[in-house]
Parts: sequence; C-alpha cells; structure tokens
Amino acid sequence: MAQRIVISLLFLIGFFEHCHTQAAKPAVSIKITAQHGNWNVKAGDMTSFAILVSDSNNLPIKNASIKYEIGPEMLKPFLIDSAVLANGKLNSKPFTLYRPGFLRCVATIFVNGVPVKKIHTVGYDVERIQPTVKEPADFDSFWESSKKELAKVPINSNLKFLPDRSSATVNVYHVGMSNIGNTKFYGILAVPKKVGKYPAVLQVPGAGVRPYSADLALAEKGVVVFTVGIHGIPVNLDSAVYTDLGVGALNRYFYFNMNNRDRYYYKRVYLGCIRAIDFLFTLDQFDKKNLGLYGGSQGGALSVVSSALDKRVKRLVVFCPALCDVTGYLENRAGGWPHIFANDNFDLYYNKENVNTLSYYDVVNFAKRLKISGFYSWGYNDIICPPTSMYSAYNVINAPKKLSLYYELGHWLSPEQKKESTEWMLSQLK
Repeated sequence: MAQRIVISLLFLIGFFEHCHTQAAKPAVSIKITAQHGNWNVKAGDMTSFAILVSDSNNLPIKNASIKYEIGPEMLKPFLIDSAVLANGKLNSKPFTLYRPGFLRCVATIFVNGVPVKKIHTVGYDVERIQPTVKEPADFDSFWESSKKELAKVPINSNLKFLPDRSSATVNVYHVGMSNIGNTKFYGILAVPKKVGKYPAVLQVPGAGVRPYSADLALAEKGVVVFTVGIHGIPVNLDSAVYTDLGVGALNRYFYFNMNNRDRYYYKRVYLGCIRAIDFLFTLDQFDKKNLGLYGGSQGGALSVVSSALDKRVKRLVVFCPALCDVTGYLENRAGGWPHIFANDNFDLYYNKENVNTLSYYDVVNFAKRLKISGFYSWGYNDIICPPTSMYSAYNVINAPKKLSLYYELGHWLSPEQKKESTEWMLSQLK
C-alpha cells in the first residue's frame, strides 16, 4: 500500500495544471474490452474480457506472455493468472458483481523488463452506489463554529504585481492572506486589465507540493481567476523548495493530526479556501455575484467542500474528486484517496479517533449539502480516486448536476474534458 500512495502522489502532482496528451504509440500495446460491449451493466450480469496484445502496426503479437487479474476495483482479485497468447488474444472467464460497484481487468506485459499495463473497468448498478461514511450529529455545528473562528481573523491580504507573468490584457499578482492559527494562504491572481466588473473563478489544487502559475487563457476570456495553493507557503518560489518540502516536512501531509478533528491538516485547508473567497470579494474587478469553483482530484474535493460551506459560490466544476467515502475499505469495497484504511494502511491508521475525524472531512457529507449546479467528470479506469468512491458522493447530491463520463480515462484531465468544463462554467457565469 505504501507503494500505491507514492504512485498516487506522482499521478496527482500537476493534475490540474496539465492535460493528458497522447504519447507516441508504443511498440507493444494492450487492448481490453468487455465482450458484452457495455460500460454499465446490472448486478448479477456476467462480464468476460477480451485481451489483445498487438504491435505498433496493430497486428497481434504471437506467443505474447501476459499476467492478468480480474476482480472488484482496489480489492483482492477474483482471479490472478498468466498466459501465453498463441495468437496475441485471450478471452477470460466470466465474472460478476452482486452489489453496486466496479469490476476491473488489469493486464500486464513486460517489454525489455519494463511493464506495459492496461485497465478496463465495468460499472455495476452505479446509480445505486451509496456511501459508507457516517455523518456526525454535530457536523453542521462543527463547521459553523470553524467558520466563525476564521471570521475573527482579519484577511490582511498582500498583493505583489508580477509583470513577467502578466500579458497584454491580464495583470498577474502573487497574493498572501491570513488564515486560522496564525497561518497564511497564498495564490496567483489573474485580473483582466480592461476596466470592468467580471465573474470570478477560484481554482483549487490537486494533491502535492508545487508552485502555481496564472490561468491567463481563462482570464483573457473576461474572468478574474484566483489559483491557490494549500500549504501556507508562497506559490512562486523555486521548484526545488517544493520538491524538498514534498519529500520532507510535508510528506504525507494528508495524515497529519488525523486523530483530532480540530487539528487535522485539512481543517486549515478547507477554511483557507473560504478565506480565498473572502479575498475575492474585496476586489473591485469582481462583480460580487458570479463565483465559480474549479478543481480536480484533491481540488475536486475542495471544490465540493467550499461550495457546500460558502453560499457565495454559484457554480462548481469537479474532476475525479478525492476524499470521497474513505471508509469504503471498512465495508470491503474501494474507498477514496488517500486510501487511508486500505490493505497495509489498515493496521497503521484504523482506530475510532481517525474514523471519527475523517467523517467531518469526507466529501460525501459536504456533497449532501450542495445547493448549486455542478459539472462533474471522471473516468472508470481511475486507480487513484476509484469510481466507487466518486459515485458515493455524486449519488447523494440533490442539487442540479451534470455528469460527463470519459469512460476510458484514468486519473488525468483530457483536453476534451477541460474544453467542455470551461465552456460549461463560462455559460453558467454569464
């Protein structure tokens, strides 16, 4: 599991800033399809998988040796096997799920000692997936009290103009402000130069420790854009600073003080996002009416959380949200990133205090409280934020919602997703 966490961070770093791009076609590739041809089926329906190993000319590779497994996502597989594919093809035995969730086939071939892996995932009654996480009786009073704690702290915002990052039509600033506990919150602000009143978008980040840059492309469309970090350090330092922090003082920050709801790392983060909204409302260029939240992975979680806690948010965009139904593993199914109770982590972190704390921070309990329209998007092959966990949150949302599925995607943002979501957000903030 420790290895999975490391892999998770590598996937998450830079999630929001960079779209997935099509790499050069490999010399050897694997294609997996469900033989019934459907991404979604009913509980009890049988699914078998067709595996094809081919070369760069799409010709089957004879006598290809593969390893493959089939089972519920993120859990012990029903089947682990290997085979030599005489004609480059294999049709698996059929399997099924008898409760809502996802059945996954993973195939691996080694090319010069380097693994080439492919995943295909089928959903079972996904609209019936319900969360496992409990809701504390004092959930609302805890967060109301926390927001009052924040309100007592003056914003004390400080803006530094960054001419080298600005454009002919957009001014860019590095912004710092005060947060709870004598900490700071920082971000990069992009403001159209033309005098006027504009809608605003708060961009919240995926997990990791790194610098941030301004979203000039969105700002040039006539939007005030505030892109924030979460760690209480300036976001325009040399990249080596963040690398050192990521492997040092901030390594595995999502576990910090997990046994105490008042000191858990994400309390300062969740309230910091509200403080960023406070800051936006001090800007003359913001029209004070049209505010959107936008984020993926950890940022998807923060987008839901901030929108639930702050009525000033009018629209939200969420990609593959993390921190959803993290207790799923306690019910023998996939839980959300950062997989706190999965496998080897269970012995390290499972106790009543941790379970109780996380219930105050789980996205599911915020999703129930959403009142505004949202755009949601993810893929079925995500191994960082399992679709079971994401549907656990999505299915309890009673506000207007649009789900745009890119079935084959893993944990990344495609150019098509970014285009679709940006167009949706702009149409909503007019």
